[in-house]
Amino acid sequence: MKYRNYLILWGLIIFTSFTSSAQNIWKEFEHLFVPARTYVIYKTSSEITIDGKATETDWQSADWSECFKDIEGEKKPKPLYKTQVKMLWNESNLYILAELEEPHIWAYYQTNDMIVYHENDFEVFIDPDRDTHNYYEFEVNAQNTLFDLHLDVPYRNGGNANIEWNANGFKSAVDIDGTLNNPNDKDKKWTIEMAIPFSSLTTDENYMQPQNGDVWKINFSRVEWQTDIIEGNYVPKKNPATNKKLPEYNWVWSPQGIIDMHYPERWGMALFSTHKADGTKEKFQLPLEEKFAKYLWLIYYKQHKFSKENGKYATSLSELDVPENFNEGDTEIFLTLKTRENKYHVFLSTQKGFKLSIDQNGCFKTLSE
Repeated sequence: MKYRNYLILWGLIIFTSFTSSAQNIWKEFEHLFVPARTYVIYKTSSEITIDGKATETDWQSADWSECFKDIEGEKKPKPLYKTQVKMLWNESNLYILAELEEPHIWAYYQTNDMIVYHENDFEVFIDPDRDTHNYYEFEVNAQNTLFDLHLDVPYRNGGNANIEWNANGFKSAVDIDGTLNNPNDKDKKWTIEMAIPFSSLTTDENYMQPQNGDVWKINFSRVEWQTDIIEGNYVPKKNPATNKKLPEYNWVWSPQGIIDMHYPERWGMALFSTHKADGTKEKFQLPLEEKFAKYLWLIYYKQHKFSKENGKYATSLSELDVPENFNEGDTEIFLTLKTRENKYHVFLSTQKGFKLSIDQNGCFKTLSE
């Protein structure tokens, strides 16, 4: 009897120890695991005219997103001005409508592929296959000047922006409720409407055509500068002590948890539905791979912290304080770390045959189901 009680006690100690460890594995990284926002994109029932006015019935029926937050989330104050988006789609295009409250609407860049985030702008980020590689960015200012680019990998992994890439067939229009570049009055808002052809989201003519139920990674950002008025023009404010521009505000749809939009795994998710905008409402279903992805991303973040501190990657999960085997609900999860020279792969599998992987460059893949 004493022996049996001893075993029970020992089991409780092990369980308590593992539970405590499981709760602590997220320490220092909690800000990168706040749940992403989601949106259901419904199909259009008629033609959408890109004029910035959004008078079509489909736009009136489509849901507004939640209001934008600071890029770091609840850590920072609520944005000064309201920003919201809507989305629609058909077989050819993804349609985006954004409304930005703004008492002083200004923009001077007028040539496409000028770096418009040096002014106030609205930005779109799209990763169709959710692997964090080969994604697209669109930036537009209140002059309707476009800066579009493609990244093969994020900047953190050595990516270089391909500014020469252009989204063929991209259309946008801006409607201003107020006056542009006039500091003598108070404006209300500017609205931007976009049509992004699915066929444009490619560098080699191969592109993803969304189907009913597909989920893409998408996020939206609004860059807002504090300004002075000098000789009748809006000019970003400078710090008198350094003579450098004050940092811009970054307001986003789905908070990143870090001041960096180029963490694609932190973007929101949009589900394509063949229901019409004025028809049946569909509930967003989180893809299974996104449910388990958090464990691979945790290891990725921990590996790069370990490498920064030790000059090399960890060769075992125990060095990262991550268990190799545990349960989430009724699912048993197995993690395996494989290293070679200055590279690594982490594999996640379940007893049902579901497999995911991630490597040192943050390339996230579903291997099988």
